[in-house]
Amino acid sequence: MKTFIAKIKLTKIILFIIDIFIIVISYLVSRIFLFDSFEPVQIITTRFVNSILFAIIIYEIFLNLFEVYKNITIYESAKEYFSYALVCMVSCNVVSLLTIIFNLDFVTPKENLLAGVFAATMMIFYRVVIRFLLTNKVTIKGKQERKKLLIIGGGEAGAEVAKNIKANLITSYDIIGIIDDDPQKKRCKINGVKILGNRNDIIKICKERKIDIIFFAISNISNQDRKDIISICQETGIKVRLLPGIQDFMTDKNIMQNLRDIEIEDILGRDPIVLDNNNIEALIKEKTILVTGAGGSIGSELCRQIAKYNPKEMIILDIYENNLYDIELELKANYKNIKITPIIASVRDKDKMDNVFKKYNPYVVFHAAAHKHVPLMEESPLEAIKNNVFGTYNVVSCCDKYNVKRCVLISTDKAVNPTNIMGATKRMCEMIVQAKDKVSKTEFVAVRFGNVLGSNGSVVPLFKKQIAKGGPVTVTHKDITRFFMTIPEAVQLVLQATTYAKGGEIFVLDMGEPVKIYDLAVSLIKLSGFQPDVDIPIKITGLRPGEKLYEEILMSEEGLKSTEHSKIFIAKPSKITMEDIEKKLEVLDDLVKNEDKSIEEIKENMKKVVPTYKERKREEE
Repeated sequence: MKTFIAKIKLTKIILFIIDIFIIVISYLVSRIFLFDSFEPVQIITTRFVNSILFAIIIYEIFLNLFEVYKNITIYESAKEYFSYALVCMVSCNVVSLLTIIFNLDFVTPKENLLAGVFAATMMIFYRVVIRFLLTNKVTIKGKQERKKLLIIGGGEAGAEVAKNIKANLITSYDIIGIIDDDPQKKRCKINGVKILGNRNDIIKICKERKIDIIFFAISNISNQDRKDIISICQETGIKVRLLPGIQDFMTDKNIMQNLRDIEIEDILGRDPIVLDNNNIEALIKEKTILVTGAGGSIGSELCRQIAKYNPKEMIILDIYENNLYDIELELKANYKNIKITPIIASVRDKDKMDNVFKKYNPYVVFHAAAHKHVPLMEESPLEAIKNNVFGTYNVVSCCDKYNVKRCVLISTDKAVNPTNIMGATKRMCEMIVQAKDKVSKTEFVAVRFGNVLGSNGSVVPLFKKQIAKGGPVTVTHKDITRFFMTIPEAVQLVLQATTYAKGGEIFVLDMGEPVKIYDLAVSLIKLSGFQPDVDIPIKITGLRPGEKLYEEILMSEEGLKSTEHSKIFIAKPSKITMEDIEKKLEVLDDLVKNEDKSIEEIKENMKKVVPTYKERKREEE
């Protein structure tokens, strides 16, 4: 470290000496250029020497005021070069001004101006030469270790990436070229890097130039175009890093920190959701909001997005203290004007729920607490019944008792014609909500959607861990499909659907087209820079207990009704009554009280409670 500091100090001294030499040469050239005689005796007079000494003092004062000697030459750019020109122009004019004010017998204003131009030119020129030599020295030194890089995007973001790499990462990357769809840019250069072609040339260029890595650096692009270009990149089998969007570029010009690995959300390529923020704000602003399961994937995102609409107080409730602590800290750090009240409690605890509702009297309740892991619930069906069914019943009962304005149940597509215990319990939760709405002043609704990307226990994080370990990536069936939505996307639609509620609805979210899990695994492997079944094997393990090949969004008897939002629909209201629900709950209560019953007995009773529940047949595998 001391050696490095010593080198910097020595460099500054050398630059200082060179600049003094340049100032002397500039005035000498200026004098020769403007003087009639070329005789040294006539040119180099005492007056001229005094003028040079005076000029050196003025120039160095301004060079230090502008802190030019703090610049590291190899990292200098146009901004620094402009400052050298500015210093020289200011200095030469100050010299002229002081000469006139104090009537000094020094050089003429013309000589000063010309000397300033010469000095600026030479100071910039020799620094550019030094930077060029240092850069090429580093390039040659690190040539064998550098990755061949292709940049996609010839706009401002792409130019910034190229500039940043040349300034800071020249030992790591060799920029082979840039891809841009604008035909007018073809064969042009950006920061010295040639534009090689458009998106249709990516595969050919990657193969011919033996590209090692691709940086996708387009900050402002439609989701569909992003998806299309990423799909082309995927075919190359080369690792891709992505600049997420224009927001990141606008807020942080250190653009390299924003580059990230491709996520499966980028492959889906969905258009951004447009929300009616006024309606959402009217429901939430200055109100007390309760979120159960607040530490979970959906619950925590609900908390983040609800907080944006300035509730008076947020009651965040969860049984798992670590997750609750994390979201509490995050909310308190980002929303200091909102009262955040964390509560460690289980929705199973009827008395505790009653105390919470009595004390805080929430205006809107978002009920996200649930067991959701399908295979685990197949092994522990009573836990699913206790937590999902009776937990929901406790929350619903409290909402009714304490006159909550609106209660929103977070449901799942697995509640549709369920083939597993988890799905059957969630269907029972929907039935409870719809039945209670018929006899309560509270508006009870459910919002149903499919898998959310990146949620706890979901397939994408699992695949990433398996890829990081070198495989195998495990897929239960080659033809299995699922609907996918990002967590923020799902929560935004939940909030929007909540504003449409009149009571008793099951809101169904448009999940887009179903995605083959096998194809998803292949995409993630390719985008990680590996070849499926070559570098990373894919292993078919067989369907798990309760798992089906595809999920449905609507039950056959429900029908579908559109809303004001193109991605939100309403299922046909159920005719089930609270009397029916109470009878079903009695059956389930007997199961809970007699824990010695076998899993098969529990499932058979669950089929009586939820008629649409049918276990998957073995031949589906």
